[in-house]
Amino acid sequence: MAPQVYRFNAVRRGPAKMSYIRQIMGNNIRAIIEKIKKLENELAEEIQKKEEQFSYRIHEETISFQEEVKKKHQLLTKTFFRYLADAALPNILTAPFIWACIIPALFLDAVVSLYQFICFPVYGIPKVKREQYIIFDRQSLRYLNVIEKINCTYCGYFNGLIAYVQEIAARTEQYWCPIKHARRIVSIHSRYSHFLEFGDGDGYRSRIEDIRRKFDDIDDSK
Repeated sequence: MAPQVYRFNAVRRGPAKMSYIRQIMGNNIRAIIEKIKKLENELAEEIQKKEEQFSYRIHEETISFQEEVKKKHQLLTKTFFRYLADAALPNILTAPFIWACIIPALFLDAVVSLYQFICFPVYGIPKVKREQYIIFDRQSLRYLNVIEKINCTYCGYFNGLIAYVQEIAARTEQYWCPIKHARRIVSIHSRYSHFLEFGDGDGYRSRIEDIRRKFDDIDDSK
């Protein structure tokens, strides 16, 4: 009953007050999303501080460890046969199902990359930089054996691909259907704060073209 009462009261307040309420709600949502982004940046900074703790340095695309750390890591490496001997049987039996996903993943990567290459310039949407999402760096860890490095490369690729595709989909959604959901969603993508409120028909008709071109907050220099 509560949502019905709210809608009834809102209608009685008139268009001007409704517009004000929508603006306040939109500002609150944007403020919350900005807080989330700030916390994500703080988390990334804290992760970067681990460079000093674990004695590695990142220079451009190269990751290097101190020599004594490399030797310690080498001692922690499991041999190929030891790794297989220690592996749980269910893990070995299910491995083919995991690796079977690489086929649709590669197809998805190719199709979505082609889509944004062709369509984003037409729509005026900045392209998503693939290298910012799909990152391969775990192969520099000497305490991983060959199998572990291959597994880590696969996981890094697959999860990076999902994030890459989500960002392309988010920018596409902003162009074609920038409307927030009425129901609660588990994951909020990067463009959601720019979307119009659910049920705001006047705002949709009057602002849709502006929102379709609101990508000035994207930093292409990164």
